[in-house]
Amino acid sequence: MSEAVAERNEETTHGGAPDDVRPKPSAAESAAETLEDYTLRFAPRSYRRWTPAVVATTALGGIAYMADFSIGAGIGLTHGTGNALTAILVAAVVIFVTGFPLAYYGARYNIDLDLITRGAGFGYYGSVLTSVIFASFTFIFFALEGSIMAQGLRLGLGLPLWLGYLVATLLVIPLVIYGMKALSKLQVWTTPLWLLLMVGPLVYLVATDPGTVHRFVSYAGTDGHGGINTASVLLGAGVCLSLIAQIGEQIDYLRFMPPKTEENKRTWWAAVIMAGPGWVVLGAVKQAIGLFLAVYILAKAGPAAATEPIRQFTGAFAAMLPSWLVVPLAVVLVVISQIKINVTNAYSGSLAWTNSVTRVTKRYPGRMVFVLANLAFALILMEADMFSFLNGILGFYSNCAIAWVVTVATDILVNKYLLKLSPKIPEFRRGMLHAVNPVGVVAFTAASGLSIAMYFHALGDALQPYSPVAAAVLAFVLTPLMAVVTKGRYYLRRSDDGIDEPLLDADGNPSATSYPCHVCRQEFERPDLAACPTHDAMVCSLCLSTDRSSEHVLPASS
Repeated sequence: MSEAVAERNEETTHGGAPDDVRPKPSAAESAAETLEDYTLRFAPRSYRRWTPAVVATTALGGIAYMADFSIGAGIGLTHGTGNALTAILVAAVVIFVTGFPLAYYGARYNIDLDLITRGAGFGYYGSVLTSVIFASFTFIFFALEGSIMAQGLRLGLGLPLWLGYLVATLLVIPLVIYGMKALSKLQVWTTPLWLLLMVGPLVYLVATDPGTVHRFVSYAGTDGHGGINTASVLLGAGVCLSLIAQIGEQIDYLRFMPPKTEENKRTWWAAVIMAGPGWVVLGAVKQAIGLFLAVYILAKAGPAAATEPIRQFTGAFAAMLPSWLVVPLAVVLVVISQIKINVTNAYSGSLAWTNSVTRVTKRYPGRMVFVLANLAFALILMEADMFSFLNGILGFYSNCAIAWVVTVATDILVNKYLLKLSPKIPEFRRGMLHAVNPVGVVAFTAASGLSIAMYFHALGDALQPYSPVAAAVLAFVLTPLMAVVTKGRYYLRRSDDGIDEPLLDADGNPSATSYPCHVCRQEFERPDLAACPTHDAMVCSLCLSTDRSSEHVLPASS
């Protein structure tokens, strides 16, 4: 039985129970739990045995989704190529800049985005808000990818869409339960084929028919006038910015980076930048390719079908391959992409729900409950034909995602490093943090609330396109303003966790020294533990989370 599985089942069954009444988990119970890779806690050095290059490759393997092709096509067909490419570039810059500090903190301190958020202005319970935002991101994009797969199954196998939605959902369940390690291998082995199928048609069309480039560049869109329009650019950028929360899934991999040392610092930084904020470079390229292919097939397929990736690639393959090979290859591309990303969506979403519910109820319900719940939400969206109103959903959602990510990024860059009002070393343990920190909660709530109101025309039609700008600007301004107003009092409930050994080693990496948790009797590394006020011992972070009596939680500092 692996260390991770054994640890998790100890915590799941009895975290926080008195030692003398705690039941021991059976082997069957241990095997039933899926690998969660320390997502509810700090990722220990003993588990992080991969090189920076391996971590980066694995992280980038998960962004093979097809949604980018639809997003780029939808924006371009509406607003024209010039506006669409400008919008894609603007969104990519924002995503890169805000994603950088988050990726750095995840890789440097080996914690996921929820744990970063707790100590970056939101507090122990305040970050439940953002966990729900992230969980919503995963099932919205699961539904989008599932819709694209269903379109492929309809074209290739003749399945009706409703059945294709169901197949796309059910197919993921066994992979999420048993296949995370197998999926990593799948991503590595399928990535070369995926890249060839994605880039090959583009290269072929440009080389053999230069007129496709002219038609692409000059396309004005249904609402466009051939020039760059600020409102069109911002509306398009708002849709692209719905992907800003993707950095959370990238950090799910980056937290397994090895310690940064003098010897590996170049490869370490390269991996963090490439697999962290750098994911958006490939994403932006895919959006531009999606628009190019949509313009190419527009006359034959019509505007509705031109946004469907399966139609885009069958149209492109038809120009370069025998007719009998066109549909099978397009279906293979769509299915590979859907599987590669939707297992991650289902996995990350279930963990986000579990993380929130564990803190609120102080019980660990088991992740599979939320795998099924997340898939149910996604299936409902698919059956409701979310693909037909894709841009509307993403435009609305992006306001919440932008407000969250910009708030956390601003807290790290400004409040921690410039104002020095927020502790540089991230804190996530119960007892060490206040329940709610008004710095992040107020900034996020105000920024997302006002931007959503703008998006739904509450402040007039003229301001509606500026809702994503409002979300970003308000979050950027209010986060340091709230830190100054509160003088940083609500970041830490106490600064001393009762353990003499420093959290960081001489190189600034989290300490690898391990100690036993006296509740679950498992060994954990120093950053995951705090002293127990009622015993001369230490308690791990998850046992603190599930301590319903609060007997193991340190009191607030006077």
